[in-house]
This record gives sequence, structure tokens and C-alpha cells, in this order.
Amino acid sequence: MIDETQFLQKLNDAIDHNQITLPTLPEVALKVRDAVEREQSSANHIAEIIASDAALSTRLLQVANSPLYRGRVAIDNLQMAVARLGVRLVRSLVVSLIMRQIFQATNDILDNKFRQIWEESVQIAAMSRVLAANMDHLDKEQAMLAGLIHNIGALPVLAMAESHDELLEDARELDRVIEAIAPQVGQRILEMWDFPPSLSRVAANFLNLEYTHDGEADYVDIVQVARLEAQMNDDSDFDTSILPRIPAFVKVGLEPEVNIIEIEGVADDIQNIEVMFLS
Repeated sequence: MIDETQFLQKLNDAIDHNQITLPTLPEVALKVRDAVEREQSSANHIAEIIASDAALSTRLLQVANSPLYRGRVAIDNLQMAVARLGVRLVRSLVVSLIMRQIFQATNDILDNKFRQIWEESVQIAAMSRVLAANMDHLDKEQAMLAGLIHNIGALPVLAMAESHDELLEDARELDRVIEAIAPQVGQRILEMWDFPPSLSRVAANFLNLEYTHDGEADYVDIVQVARLEAQMNDDSDFDTSILPRIPAFVKVGLEPEVNIIEIEGVADDIQNIEVMFLS
């Protein structure tokens, strides 16, 4: 059995000495984020930045015309897409769409694990967006992004696992190590990316079901409840009696017997989001 404390120390040392490179946001995402934060940037300027990445441009146009965001008139250029969606929504979508590039394995052995983590993250992102949609104090697109990045810390752990045959040969042990280490590493990545604390807290606390705080539900609560809902959907024997004892579930305000997938229209929204990121 791997000692996760020693493994984390080795991982941090490898990162500090550039032996393992943390995932980085592509330049186009950084430029869009910086331009939006300057606030005086126009839709045309944002569109020009996005146009430098052909694949991203195509994806953003597809999203703008998807059932989630489309209007009466089809959009066929980036300027129209940015104008319709708004620069802040575009900022979130650009980062979200780019996340798929980051979840790429460098090792064939680990490819299935990378794909599994990405697909799970997309599912959680879809549910997070639905959960946040009815909360005025939260941004549903930020909630979707929170779902996509919540397990980002698993990626360097998988990179480190390439040199540990005992992890490659034992899926349960690999999962255990990821659960023990990914939250700390994920927080480090998001802080390096200058993500706001509201999102870096998600990576740090998504597995901590005792997480609590003052005030209304935050993005950690949303992602935790999304994960619980996903578990309920996947496991018919899931013990729903534990839900009222989980602070996040109480904050979000769902009833234990309510399955959000069964609410009218929710399944379609979730499917549309999953198509957006998995197709």
C-alpha cells in the first residue's frame, strides 16, 4: 500500500523541480480572461482573441447555437456569439471548453482513467449548472466550471503514477491515492491559475462532506450535492438517510427523496451539457 503522505511529498518535490508539470491554461484562455477583467474590452476584441484558436472558435459557435444558449436566429460568426452570450459567460465557456484539452493522457495505460475522470467531471458539471440555476446568488456557468475543475488535482497524481507500477496494476489503490491527494494538488493548480477562492475551495473540499460555512450555499456545496445526486443515480442501494446530515445538502435545500434528474426538463439540460463536452 502506498503511503499517501510520502507520495504527496514526492509529487510536490517533483512539481517544485519541474519534473512534473502542472496543467496550464492555454494562452487564449488567459487572454480572454484578462480582457474580460479589464471590462472595457468590446465583444469584437474578445472575438478576435478567440479567433486565434480555430478549434475553440468552432466549439464556441456550436455552443452558441446549442439548445442551451441559442436564440431565434442562428449565429454564424464569433462577434455575434460573444454579443449574444455576453463577455462574462464567454469567459466561463472558453475555460470550460478548453478543459477537455487538459484532460489528456500521456500514457496509454492511464488513458482510460483520464477519460473516466473527464466524463465524471462533465456529469458533475451538468448537474452543478442545474442546481445553481435556481440560486440567484450563484452563477450557473461558474457552477458548471466548478464541476469541470473539481477533480483537476487528479491529473498530476496520474502523471506521478506512471512511475509506480503498483498503482498502475491496482485500480482501487490508485483511486485511494487520488482521493487522498487530489484535493490539495487541485487547490494548488487553481491558485496557480489565479482562479477565485470560490473555485479553488471546490478543488480543496469536494470530498469533505463535513465542509461548512456561514451564509448561503457556495460552489463547494453545489458540487458536493451534484456528486451525491450522481451517486444516487448510479447506486440503487444508496442510503439517502445520510443526506440531511450533510451540511452541503442542507444548504442547497433539496429534499432527500427528490432526484433532480426526474424534475421536468432537467434531464434534457444535463444531456445537452454532456453532449457539449463529450461529443
